[in-house]
Amino acid sequence: MAFHVPEKYRHRSGFLRSDASYGNNGAFFIPSRPGQPPLKIIASDEGGWDHVSVSLPNRCPTWDEMCKVVALFWDEGDCVMQLHPPRSQWISNHPYFLHLWRPTGDLIPLPPGWMVGYKELGEIAAGSPQLRAAAARKYDELTLLRGDGKAPQ
Repeated sequence: MAFHVPEKYRHRSGFLRSDASYGNNGAFFIPSRPGQPPLKIIASDEGGWDHVSVSLPNRCPTWDEMCKVVALFWDEGDCVMQLHPPRSQWISNHPYFLHLWRPTGDLIPLPPGWMVGYKELGEIAAGSPQLRAAAARKYDELTLLRGDGKAPQ
């Protein structure tokens, strides 16, 4: 398990420039959707945390974009989190920044899988909108959340 940076996307000139000698610290521009601005990322591995800030100029990154960032900066077996700290500790310097964190010296505790979803429904993250809608309907049936108040047949 390791935190690493995609060198080919490292920002090498201007403000926040860096090179490989900076290790896992620096700014990175990750291509987003065609015709869209890149994901702007600031990465660091200091203070006991692996940390990545992800931003766009006019909206927050999507779940899929954050998954792409996780895949570029961490290994598949790493657990990475977004935090919602107490309101008294909120710091917001940009309206469209999201952060990913992993403590370097501790494992992140995870809830049991049954509290997250139904494994038998399979993975739908990469599926089409139709596949996602069908999986959501099946999930709703399994959890009695159909919206009409009736139990599934």
